Amino acid sequence: MPNDAMKYVDEFRDPQLAKRLLAEISAMLPSLMTGRQRPLQIMEVCGGHTHSIFRFGLNDLLPPEIEFVHGPGCPVCVLPMGRIDDCLAIANNSNVIIASFGDAMRVPGSAQSLLQARALGADIRMVYSPADALELARKNPHKEVVFFALGFETTMPGTAFTVLNAAREKIANFSVFCNHITIVSTIKAILDSPDMRLDGFLGPGHVSMIIGTKVFDFIPQDYRLPFVVAGFEPLDILQSIYMVLLQLQSKQPHVENQYSRVVQSGGSAQALSAIGEVFRLRDMFEWRGLGSINHSAVMLAPEFTKFDAEQRFSVPNISIADPKSCQCGEVLKGVIKPMECKVFGNPCTPESPLGALMVSSEGACAAYYNYGKQRMGAKRV
Repeated sequence: MPNDAMKYVDEFRDPQLAKRLLAEISAMLPSLMTGRQRPLQIMEVCGGHTHSIFRFGLNDLLPPEIEFVHGPGCPVCVLPMGRIDDCLAIANNSNVIIASFGDAMRVPGSAQSLLQARALGADIRMVYSPADALELARKNPHKEVVFFALGFETTMPGTAFTVLNAAREKIANFSVFCNHITIVSTIKAILDSPDMRLDGFLGPGHVSMIIGTKVFDFIPQDYRLPFVVAGFEPLDILQSIYMVLLQLQSKQPHVENQYSRVVQSGGSAQALSAIGEVFRLRDMFEWRGLGSINHSAVMLAPEFTKFDAEQRFSVPNISIADPKSCQCGEVLKGVIKPMECKVFGNPCTPESPLGALMVSSEGACAAYYNYGKQRMGAKRV
């Protein structure tokens, strides 16, 4: 990495600045905790934040009065088994190539994952972008290439631009199995859950880069909770927590943008235009651990139906319940910690995941396992 780039990164990992922020956070807590019987619960919406919190040990550095709730911001983690089975049904067609991101290939379906299906002979290939999938279609004109699209608004523009390119080039053997999901409806569903007792949010930096910050105004207005869009470096996260506490102290919740070096209040006009042209909201979509949420996902607009894999192939579209032993939903809502799940670490591990939260490196259970298992185990003893 060039020296200039390292300098840029180092500025967001300065130990002295971190100590100063931690001291200021600690100094605010006595007044905020007066009369409270439980820690302040702050949800980090994005799986990238979960990863940073554990990678840099912020969970241990912060006072015990602050507790993180790991939200639904990892799109791989909330993918239900039924959608994997639907994709496998498409993959069973002998003339089909499935193009998928690597982490999605490991998500368990009801009987097998895409990775296991590939080992048994299905033509399933790992790609790094939807453009790679379109290139597969160009190179294999006698095959049907289906891109397994997933992710929040962060990855929607890439799929949208690829569909537009396919339409412009009149590529007839390319389609999208669409699993893109939306963040605003999901946060609202979480806030309406009777189990929720949140005190504030660290807002998703990557998604906000696309959709901006104004769309989150309903959170302070309707639910009276602070919402701070946060970056992913240690000082970003500590400063964002400090900003949440300041709002709690003033009792004037609002949307703030700590990640202003990347996120603009109106988002990306070009990306939003492509999303608006290619996608339409689904009436309902099922989330792993959270159930069905209205208007929480998108499908291709009617004028792009010929690129919709669910229209071109037969899929079972059956809802499949998670294994009873897995408690992904309770972890996603912050009701329990990953370590409290009945199967965490045995038998559910990153190498052999039972629940989706253990599959992706950004999943809360995988973060606990990879970065926190030994520390938490030591505390138990």
